[in-house]
Amino acid sequence: MVVTGCYAQLKSQEIAAIPGVDIVLGSEQKLDIADYVERWFNDRQSAVAVTRTPDIQRFSPSCERGDRTRYWLKVQDGCDYYCSYCTIPMARGRSRCGTIDSLVQQAQQVADEGGKEIVITGVNIGDFGKGTGESLLHLLEAFDRITGIERYRISSIEPDLLTDDIIAFCAQSRAFMPHFHIPLQCGNDEVLRLMRRHYDRQLFADKVARCRQLMPDCFIGVDVMVGSRGETDEYFEDSYAFIDSLDLQHLHVFPYSERPGTMALRIPVVVPQRVKQERAARMIALSDQKQRAFIERYLGTERQVLLEQPHGKGPMHGFTDNYIRVNVAPDESLTNRLVAVRLDHLNDDLTVDATVIK
Repeated sequence: MVVTGCYAQLKSQEIAAIPGVDIVLGSEQKLDIADYVERWFNDRQSAVAVTRTPDIQRFSPSCERGDRTRYWLKVQDGCDYYCSYCTIPMARGRSRCGTIDSLVQQAQQVADEGGKEIVITGVNIGDFGKGTGESLLHLLEAFDRITGIERYRISSIEPDLLTDDIIAFCAQSRAFMPHFHIPLQCGNDEVLRLMRRHYDRQLFADKVARCRQLMPDCFIGVDVMVGSRGETDEYFEDSYAFIDSLDLQHLHVFPYSERPGTMALRIPVVVPQRVKQERAARMIALSDQKQRAFIERYLGTERQVLLEQPHGKGPMHGFTDNYIRVNVAPDESLTNRLVAVRLDHLNDDLTVDATVIK
C-alpha cells in the first residue's frame, strides 16, 4: 500500500503508523512510485520519503489522458500565495515550473499521438515563469503554434494573474477556446481581505468584463467558497448580490472547512455547518440559473464540438468551444473529431441534445 499526495506530505509519520501502509511518498517523490514499489518487491522494507516542504525544488512533468479525448498537461506546481484558509503552500512547496521548450515537446507528443485538445493545469498557472525569465503568455503563444492541437483550455487562473495581454491573446488565437475558470472565493471585499486574497472584487469584475468584451461567447466559471470564517450574514448577502450581477456561467461552490495550521483559525467569527449548507445551496441554485440562461442563448445555433469516445449504446458526448456539453447519436467514426452540430434541446442536467451536421 502506497500513500502519497498532500496529506502524505503534511502528515507522513502519522500515515506511516497506520497498519498496512508500506510506502509514504511526499509531493516531490510521488511520480517515482514505480521505483519505490520495485525496491519494496526486492527487500520488503517500508519506506517514508518526504522532502521538507521548504526544500522542494523539482518540477515533475506530467501529461495525462483519461478515457476522453482531452489531455491534461501540467505546466506549473506549488504556490507562493499564502491564503489564510489554504494548506497548499505547505503541502506542495514553492511555485516552480517546466521550461517552455520542454512543455512544447510534451504538447507536440500529444499532437503526434493524435490528441486534439490539451487542458493546461497547475496549482497556480498564472505564476508560470516566475524567476526564469519566461512567462505564461510566451508559453501560450508557443502552444498555439503547434500543428495538430485544435483546442487548448486553461484549467484555472487567478484573477490578478489573468492579464489583459493574456485575455487579448486568447481572443485572437488559433486554438485557445473562449473559456476561463477564474477563482473568486467570495464577492465581499472584507472577506477577501480576511482570506488574504490578492485582489478585490472590482478587479475581478473588470476581468470578467474584459473577457466578455473580447470574447462575447466566452464561458466563465468561478470558484466560490461559502461559510468561511468571518463571513457574516451581511457579508454573504453582499457576496451573493455581487456574483448575481456578473455575467458568469458556472459556480464551483464548496463550503469552507477547517485546515490545521492555517491563519484562518485565528478569525473569531465561525459559521455553523447548517448555515454553510444553506449558503452553498443558494449559490448552486444561482449557478444552475446562470448556466441555463447561457445555454439557452445558443439553442438552434451551430457550434463546433470535439466528440469523445462513446460508451456502450448511449449517446456520445463532447463540448462546444464555449464549454456547452452536448449529446449526439453514437458513431464510432466521429470519435476525437471536430464536427459541426446544431444545438437542439436543453436537458434538466444542463446538457444539450444536438444533431451532427453532415
